[in-house]
Amino acid sequence: MQSLKGRSFLKLKDFSSEEIAYMLELSKKLKQKKKSGEKGSLLSGKNIVLLFEKTSTRTRCAFEVAAYDEGANVTFLSNSQFGKKESVEDSAKVLGRFYDGIQFRGFEQETVKMLADYSGVPVWNGLTDLAHPTQTLADFLTIMEHVDKPLSQVKLVYVGDARNNVCNSLIVGSAKMGMNFVALAPKELWPSPELLEEMKAVCDETGASISVTDSMDDIEGADAVYTDVWVSMGEEDMFAERIKQLLPYQVNMEMMKKIGSDSSIFLHCLPSYHDLNTEVGMDVFEKFGLEEMEVTDEVFRAPMSKVFDQAENRLHTIKAVMVATLSDQE
Repeated sequence: MQSLKGRSFLKLKDFSSEEIAYMLELSKKLKQKKKSGEKGSLLSGKNIVLLFEKTSTRTRCAFEVAAYDEGANVTFLSNSQFGKKESVEDSAKVLGRFYDGIQFRGFEQETVKMLADYSGVPVWNGLTDLAHPTQTLADFLTIMEHVDKPLSQVKLVYVGDARNNVCNSLIVGSAKMGMNFVALAPKELWPSPELLEEMKAVCDETGASISVTDSMDDIEGADAVYTDVWVSMGEEDMFAERIKQLLPYQVNMEMMKKIGSDSSIFLHCLPSYHDLNTEVGMDVFEKFGLEEMEVTDEVFRAPMSKVFDQAENRLHTIKAVMVATLSDQE
């Protein structure tokens, strides 16, 4: 496999199955390295900027700690002239003169692409409306750690709004890694036909299976069940409609029992509205009388739930992406 040094990480479509597998194995090595207390220097002397249009907890913290762990310097940038008094193109050219790598978390996929086109340095997609590739790497690493079979034999069921960025990246990643992926959602929230058609050719190469359904019966045999919030950032006025569409798809113990296995795991990219301990959760409760949304508190807190292992793995997989694209070493 050719070196990934100098490449941007904008979407999983850009990477081969072998390259994704390499980043996952590198993530495992870097995780073990951190757990052993070994101080890293693979990014020593590198300067990295984190450019944010959307709010964040895990993405910002994971990039910062990952960079520090391997000796890089980090600038967090959220209140700048980017796209306001200065064009994306001009900002990219400026930032590329200052920094060795750029992370972008925001709205349009075209923005992160322009950063990569004009900056001259590796650019990493921390989230756009279209894709969330660093999240998918963390998801797959978590499955590798908790499901006793290779990814190519895993059945992963995503439940909820199957049009969103998380599901888009899971579809691509599953196709690339030969997995059995099922999107379980009401028909009006199914993934785009164009994406599904595009992934057919990939599935033919890898042996993957990508299917879309609105039948709860198709959750049977799942190794992992994954859900996300019902309303994405920027769609906050859609709660009433999404609750009506997705309440029948809430992940609860009844749904998990349909799997027919005691070894299945539950995944969620977080944040989650599984109780009333958030402003959003309380607001929804006051307006709609709903105490739990996409997942019940019982499932969220159960031993089958690996959501915090999954959250931690954002750190290790993001570190692997930066090391693979910036460093001469492994």
